[in-house]
Amino acid sequence: MAKRSLLQNSILTFKGMAMGAADVVPGVSGGTIAFISGIYEELINSINKINLGALKVWRKEGFKAFWDHTNGTFFVFLFAGIGISIVTLAKLVTGLLKSHPVLLWSFFFGLIIASVWIISKSVTKWSFGSVASLVLGAGVAYYITTIQSVANVDAHWFVLLSGALAICAMILPGISGAFILLLLGSYDTVLSAITERDLVVIAIFAAGCVIGLLSFARVLKFLFSKFKNITVALLTGFMIGSLNKVWPWKKTLDYRSNSHGEEVPFLQENVLPGDFSGDDQLWFAVGCAVVGFLVIFILERFAPKRSSIQ
Repeated sequence: MAKRSLLQNSILTFKGMAMGAADVVPGVSGGTIAFISGIYEELINSINKINLGALKVWRKEGFKAFWDHTNGTFFVFLFAGIGISIVTLAKLVTGLLKSHPVLLWSFFFGLIIASVWIISKSVTKWSFGSVASLVLGAGVAYYITTIQSVANVDAHWFVLLSGALAICAMILPGISGAFILLLLGSYDTVLSAITERDLVVIAIFAAGCVIGLLSFARVLKFLFSKFKNITVALLTGFMIGSLNKVWPWKKTLDYRSNSHGEEVPFLQENVLPGDFSGDDQLWFAVGCAVVGFLVIFILERFAPKRSSIQ
């Protein structure tokens, strides 16, 4: 792996910040950002190098060889961006979801539409298997967006399990890790721990993420190595199905109380702009969607040339 310049590492941190911001929002996947920004395969490949073999390299050749083997600098700049974004934007993003939900969801809707188009071009040959995979992915993701969340569970073992499951979703384009947390009932617990600096809950959740990440990344590596077109088509389908969740105009049918005792939307259905009370925001929403669409091409422009997972 060629070394990045300081500018390229700074751009990598920015991509990490974009991933972190996306992961905070239920319905948007940080994996989508990684994929369209050209770092997805490098991320999966680098994660898979963290194993017993890496420890042997450290023991025999020293820490520098271990660092180079595991692409350590890549992780430092990427996860620094993710961490900065989650810590600094958690309150901002959740605040925007309350104050300007239509505009924020419109931005992500445009982002995902552009992502579907760009990522689908990565399929070098559309066969029956690829098309079937696309339809399956769209169906599964759509179904997930229709499931209602369960009651909140604060037990540490459940937080650990939630971290393992959520991180698997976070690295899948189109499947939102935050939404999985919402379905499990752990979203408020984890977000509150981050905003209130509850280090115990954060550490337990992080441990679950590490467990899930190291195990699931190996599955993704195998799929990319053996069935790349089918896998990319499946991930594209995931993103298409997830559009149901990020549709900007929603009518709230029921509410629930979060961990702070606040009433938040629980059961919602998608409606047309004309049936929504805030339809005066239509053109602003369209503008936000266009901005989201264009952001993808800016990220694509700075993306390094994609290479296959080895």
